[in-house]
Amino acid sequence: MSTSAGLRGIHLTRRLLQLASGLALYGASAALLVRGGLGLEPWGVLHQGLSERSGLSMGVVSIIVGATVLLLWIPLRQRPGLGTVSNVFVVGLAMDATLALVPDAHGLPARITLMVAGIVLNGVATGLYIAARFGPGPRDGLMTGLNRVTGRSIRLVRTSIEIAVVATGFALGGSVGIGTVAYALAIGPLAQLFLRVFAVPPAPAGSPVVAAGSPEQAILRP
Repeated sequence: MSTSAGLRGIHLTRRLLQLASGLALYGASAALLVRGGLGLEPWGVLHQGLSERSGLSMGVVSIIVGATVLLLWIPLRQRPGLGTVSNVFVVGLAMDATLALVPDAHGLPARITLMVAGIVLNGVATGLYIAARFGPGPRDGLMTGLNRVTGRSIRLVRTSIEIAVVATGFALGGSVGIGTVAYALAIGPLAQLFLRVFAVPPAPAGSPVVAAGSPEQAILRP
């Protein structure tokens, strides 16, 4: 095997490891916010509300919602990547596994600790996942697709969707609180920081293109 082929293999392996670890950590971070009980990230509010109403686990609900959102890509003519399909399943499975291992926090200090850990870990996971460049998550693709077909700004589309998601989730019984606000304020700076930390160098010449686009063009949530 030539040196260039070996370098391409190492490069792809690193990206795959970042994808898998980023998605798994994303699910784990969402579970820590649940156990903290001080409020969830926007889509987590919806997942928890649907879980309360349906009796399904939050991880299973996350998978169902992700698959449903992915179907909305069809009229928007969005193209999924390996990261898109992996996102649907890995995040939900990791969330349920973490929920099974981590008990509810008791006492405000423990709850704040889990909230902070969940938010920071989510930033780490986002940096890992997006920097791997295997395609956006289902919810991100919905936002970018609507931006493209409507001509509305990413900020407006993203804000509108997340307001609707939080309102619906809250009405169904999802948890909204200081953790929701802290997440909204912190996730952007954290994700940008860890995007730089986990940036993957350009592929060696001749490497196959697995997913187009750059991390800077991604919305900061899978």
